[in-house]
Amino acid sequence: MIKMASEEKTLAEILEGHNPIDIAKYISYVSAPQAGGIATFSGTTRDTFDGKTVLELRYEAYVPMAIKYIKSICASARSSWHLHSIAVVHRLGTVPVGETSIFIAVVAVHRADALEACRFLIDEIKASVPIWKKEVYSNGEVWKENSEFLERRSELGKKDVDYCGQRAGHDKKGCCGAKVRVNDEDLSGLVSENAGC
Repeated sequence: MIKMASEEKTLAEILEGHNPIDIAKYISYVSAPQAGGIATFSGTTRDTFDGKTVLELRYEAYVPMAIKYIKSICASARSSWHLHSIAVVHRLGTVPVGETSIFIAVVAVHRADALEACRFLIDEIKASVPIWKKEVYSNGEVWKENSEFLERRSELGKKDVDYCGQRAGHDKKGCCGAKVRVNDEDLSGLVSENAGC
């Protein structure tokens, strides 16, 4: 298979405000006649968590840093799968129950590449992008860390684990290994403790 380098497209956006994500816009962006598969993921606000009634989610981020992390993760996906186009969009602010907070669309010649890359993208974004989430319940609210972020942080403390949280020597396709890197100079000296999105 030939990688379509000259036609590769990547779109990474952070939307601020109360407008819903226009899913059709991002599917249109990634669509290509030579692609055999479009894989998508839409993360939506659910109405309950641990027996509590969820009213809404609230997201915050330092946008320039979040965009750089997302672009780095997209580049890593391209290095592992033969992809044509990628679109990632995340909302900030209030996201009511039933609305989408993150949408990912991945296009590849073959469906396996699109599906595997889409799964990789959402898992890596939730584990490492500095976007913070507050769950607002009918009886209170709490800032939440994603399970992917907590697992990554826990795994980093173990001796025989690489950057991604995989056991040393683990070569499962789809593991990011040490591929997801954002250079300090790319972040203009910014440092962030993040909780994922």
